[in-house]
Amino acid sequence: MTKASDLTGSSGLSGLPQVIFVTGTDTGVGKTITTAALATALSGTVSVYKPAQTGVGDGEPADMDEVRRLSGVAKVSEGIRLLEPMAPVAAAARQGAALPSLPEHVRHIEQLAAGSDHVLVEGAGGLLVELDGGGSTLADLAAVVGNSDGGGAGHPSSGGCSSGVVVVCRSGLGTLNHTLLTLEALETRNLTAAGLVIGSWPAEPNLVEEDNLRFLQNLDVPFLGAIPQDAAALHPAGFQAGAREWLRLR
Repeated sequence: MTKASDLTGSSGLSGLPQVIFVTGTDTGVGKTITTAALATALSGTVSVYKPAQTGVGDGEPADMDEVRRLSGVAKVSEGIRLLEPMAPVAAAARQGAALPSLPEHVRHIEQLAAGSDHVLVEGAGGLLVELDGGGSTLADLAAVVGNSDGGGAGHPSSGGCSSGVVVVCRSGLGTLNHTLLTLEALETRNLTAAGLVIGSWPAEPNLVEEDNLRFLQNLDVPFLGAIPQDAAALHPAGFQAGAREWLRLR
């Protein structure tokens, strides 16, 4: 039986770019827990940013609070917080709120990058969920940050950043199609797929999950590891020790 601690990728994290966009094949796949694990396992100073947080009211703990609690990384921030548990555009419309623009997100990310070895940017839902009133998505944001000098994705931007996208996927039935669709969307936009992470690996995986694991490990994208399904319940010290095993540096 394959355990999460056995699933560290052969490529490790040393090759990840300065700005890492964390997206999912769907909502609820484990983006936040993966972001917290990456924030722990990456070397140097790390900042974390979520352009749009939905489904949380003022004063309530949200995804960035969970990242801070589990990883111990202090520099976390949100672009906007919206009450309704919906996609950002719909949630903002119901609340009568104005969403930050794409250039505002870019400026904030580049400011963070100026003082950090790595910046993690956690998306809302999947890669093509809109973040602003102009139809821009996390994919568009990644393209601008990684390509504002006119070069290809992953090349230095005007702020000297390199960027790539880590895709968080499920372990169970349906994940292969969803993962391949997300990777295809990245490829068609010339965005770098920096790695795959299974966001919740069961303690007792079934045959489908074991087969899916082998398929994902053999894709032409770095497999960075898997997060055990009970990771969020760990004490922060235990989570931090575990994260370095789940996503071991090599």
